Amino acid sequence: MLVKYEFLKILRKKSTLIVMAISLILTGFLFGLPIMQCQIYDEDGAIKGAAGIAFEKEQYEALEVPLSEEYISETIREVQGLFANPDNVGYDGNEQFLIGDAYWNGIAPRERLLNLIADTYSDPNEIWGYNNLPELDVTNGTSFYQRRDEKIETLLSSPSRKLSDEQKEYWSDMAHKADAPLQYGYYRGWEVIVNSFELLVFAILAICIVIAPVFSGEYQAGTDAVILSGKYGKTKLVTAKIAASLLFGTLAFILHVIVACGLPLTAFGVDGWNLPLSITDTTIPYPFTFSQAVLINMGIIYLVMLAMISLTLLLSARMKSPYLVLIVLLPILFIPMFPTPNGTTGAYNLTLFLLPYRSTMPEFGKYISYQLGGLVLDALTVRTVLYVLATVIMLPFAGSGFKKHQVV
Repeated sequence: MLVKYEFLKILRKKSTLIVMAISLILTGFLFGLPIMQCQIYDEDGAIKGAAGIAFEKEQYEALEVPLSEEYISETIREVQGLFANPDNVGYDGNEQFLIGDAYWNGIAPRERLLNLIADTYSDPNEIWGYNNLPELDVTNGTSFYQRRDEKIETLLSSPSRKLSDEQKEYWSDMAHKADAPLQYGYYRGWEVIVNSFELLVFAILAICIVIAPVFSGEYQAGTDAVILSGKYGKTKLVTAKIAASLLFGTLAFILHVIVACGLPLTAFGVDGWNLPLSITDTTIPYPFTFSQAVLINMGIIYLVMLAMISLTLLLSARMKSPYLVLIVLLPILFIPMFPTPNGTTGAYNLTLFLLPYRSTMPEFGKYISYQLGGLVLDALTVRTVLYVLATVIMLPFAGSGFKKHQVV
């Protein structure tokens, strides 16, 4: 009953409804932008909105195939055949590219796939596109997956990464867990979500704004004396306040996730949920499907939110005004937006990748690892452990802070 009372106390505040409404609208706008901006091109110009999405899906129907060595070899030969005809080739002074019907019929419908294939054969410091495919010799096959493994090994062995032998082995073993051949297909809706995770930091802030007065609001209203002198003021009521805050945060987070994921998946469809994440970049080491990647990182963002709620409650228990709580929280959430990592190793970079804002970004394509002796852990695992520990440690201090408050 106490938890229910405290939960309704949070929920019924006009400020709660206003903040949540603004936050949900903002989340809908940010995750809806890729839908509003979506436009697909054909030789007649841009196709926008639902028509463009339908057109793109139709093009991808022919690309729902396993990327076998035979398929890749045949695809490369087709592109090389197009370049063999001088009438199909344009030149801008730096590189050659296909023009006219050769481009619109032979390249445009599958350009992302062709670029993915080409870039697998590039050196780590280069970016290849379909126009580099004529440089490949496919007389004896493509050795696509062997080249993928070699490129990953080259990346891991790069002196600039400064990875230990144990870290190299860790990432190499993970990369080899991916099933071959990769299954290709349409995945636009899931791609939008994966590329937009960090936008949920605004939802976390909104939830913290609502939670900020849980303890400090009692001080501000002068009701702390009544509460702390009551029978359960220092025991069950404190626990109820914390439980209600976590319950509210969880329900609010779920609502934001429904909006954030629902808009792209409704517009672009759920197609691609079971496709491997590495069809966006073959050097991604995580053997996740798109749906697994989204669920895992959403779980981590949820843990970040729980830790931020715990910090909010801790500050609320020790500060006399909710505004002071927010003055401390805002820099913690948003200052990490501005520093840019200059690598994936070193104390500065490894710390930056664990801060709340950066922890919402999965960094699937980077080889970020933490080593303790012979134990190597990837960033996703360390973030999980860190934010669980932060929540478990801070919540008791939040409760004790309110219990020990000296009523003036």
